[in-house]
Amino acid sequence: MTVVADVAEQVPERHYTHHEDRGATPHRSNPLVIHRELTTLDVQPGMNVAEFGTGSGYSGRLLAELVTPTGTVTSLDIDAYLVRWANLIHHECGIHNVRCHVADGTSGFAERAPYDRMVAWCTPSLLPKAWVDQVADGGLIVAPLPIANVPNMTLVAKIRVNAGAPSVEAVFTGGYIEATASPKGDLDLPGRWVDWENRVPDLSWISLSWRADDDRLHTGARTALDRLLHAAHTEPYKGAEVDWPSWRTFAAALSAPGLTMAGLRPDLWAIGHTTPDTAAVIQQDGTILADSPNSPSLAALRDWLTAWEEAGRPAPETYTPNLVRADDGGQGPAGWRLRLSQ
Repeated sequence: MTVVADVAEQVPERHYTHHEDRGATPHRSNPLVIHRELTTLDVQPGMNVAEFGTGSGYSGRLLAELVTPTGTVTSLDIDAYLVRWANLIHHECGIHNVRCHVADGTSGFAERAPYDRMVAWCTPSLLPKAWVDQVADGGLIVAPLPIANVPNMTLVAKIRVNAGAPSVEAVFTGGYIEATASPKGDLDLPGRWVDWENRVPDLSWISLSWRADDDRLHTGARTALDRLLHAAHTEPYKGAEVDWPSWRTFAAALSAPGLTMAGLRPDLWAIGHTTPDTAAVIQQDGTILADSPNSPSLAALRDWLTAWEEAGRPAPETYTPNLVRADDGGQGPAGWRLRLSQ
């Protein structure tokens, strides 16, 4: 067993995730995934650690045990309700080396910096410069980061900071809820990069990599979503069952201008190609939808899928990760974008 697994044996998980007075919190991650990220984080006794995304408080408790009473844990969440309860549950359990604060985690928490370790349970739009600035020299960040400017295309990155410069040591399959400026109510809708959504009769949404070329009424997004919802052509994917983490990562690494992510049914994502005039996607269940059997977008999607199969359905961990400094002319947050190459 790992050190994290040993510690987890001593932590009452359900007391945090299903507290008898608060009830179950929907803002929680799979405990085994939490254990994996904390093992990657390599927390040692006496360290000063920050986490972004308090959630139920369970991950903060694990960190508090890992740093021992000689270390400190700072936990941030945008949701005051979660923060209040996590602080209370920690107090009930006699844990005094972790403090939870209501804050936008993408700005870090400078007053308790520098941190030896940082871990995020929510996905920022890029690696924030504030995080890098607040990590001690030689420190580690483990965080989910987007690999394309559409939702649900993320990898978890292990990042080392040396002399104020971040570098990626490894990437892993995974992702968490988007970091947002206010508490997120609808967990079925991505918190970022949704270019159009329908709420009746059922929730559906679309995200375009070419949103900058759309008009102010989102005509392209509205039209593409409608074409997919009322697809004139459907076909089953002729290959083996779609390995979604592999396919999603491959599609993101293409950096193709027509890249599109959509949610046409609850809990069933789709990835494909769109233009202002055509649309085609493949859903997680292997169904391909298109505006017509002769759609240029369908041809592009088929080419992508063929290239993916010919590449051997590469695992996300096999790509070469690169951090690219964001250059938005001061219009966006400062930091680095995670991009992949083969």
